[in-house]
Amino acid sequence: MPLQIASLLKREATRLGFDFCGISKARFLEEEASRLERWLAQGMHGHMAYMANHYDKRLDPRKLVPGARSVISLMMNYYPGKSQKDPDAPRISRYAYGKDYHGVIREKLRALLEYLRKHAGSVEGRVFVDSAPVLERAWAARSGLGWMGKNTNLINPKTGSYFFLAELIIDTELPADGPMRDYCGSCTACIDACPTQAIQPYEVDGSKCISYFTIELKDALPGDMRGRFDNWAFGCDICQEVCPWNRFSKPHANEGLEANEALLDMTKNEWHEMTEDVFEKVFRDSPLQRTGFHGLKRNLKFLSGDKEN
Repeated sequence: MPLQIASLLKREATRLGFDFCGISKARFLEEEASRLERWLAQGMHGHMAYMANHYDKRLDPRKLVPGARSVISLMMNYYPGKSQKDPDAPRISRYAYGKDYHGVIREKLRALLEYLRKHAGSVEGRVFVDSAPVLERAWAARSGLGWMGKNTNLINPKTGSYFFLAELIIDTELPADGPMRDYCGSCTACIDACPTQAIQPYEVDGSKCISYFTIELKDALPGDMRGRFDNWAFGCDICQEVCPWNRFSKPHANEGLEANEALLDMTKNEWHEMTEDVFEKVFRDSPLQRTGFHGLKRNLKFLSGDKEN
């Protein structure tokens, strides 16, 4: 019966638009515990104080969902298959080309949980979309959706790493899938390409990452990073762009994640001259709301060499 439920669950996940679905046993992440402790102790989380919160919950899903027995990991492709038209325009990470993904994926997760309850009886659990202390990549790797690459992105050998990750943590025990092997080999493309030298093998110093600076950091951008952002104004895709596995990336077909054509059409001048009214109109339901108009303008001034950021 559990095997049949798992099969039905994965079939429904595919119908809902998820590309991969895997299952892990809910337990303490012993290997990740020492890695996370060292990462935090070395200050690699920068000003992201929330990363140090709920340490125990990050490592044990049973503290997030009492009685948890299974972690269901899901991947949804966001690769747009389109690019910004002006090659000189400030660069925006591909995941932010469309609407905020949280609502789109959360709705599908809730539908999947209801489907599970319909076919497996009484199931208690919670849905997670990058909004709670869950080590998403660790669980995805444990469930065989890919391996954690040297840039710490979850890489699938069939379609690369342009994916959103999400989870269902439930109190029902389902048969667990096993992890896959690491296929990074001797490749160091992501490490060599990082302009801020934020990447070491299988570890990213968040306090040096361009995505951290342009999205998470609320203070002035550090002067010693001037000229090293490679024109990225929101996020950064460099370590994914150079990854050989992303030559297999295919444009997604997920309704609700379509690229914002107004964003793709914007010229360099339009970005730098953008007013707050235009920002709110074009990016009303966009991941760019994370940094906000003033944060984006700070990033744009930094790229243009303005020392007041």
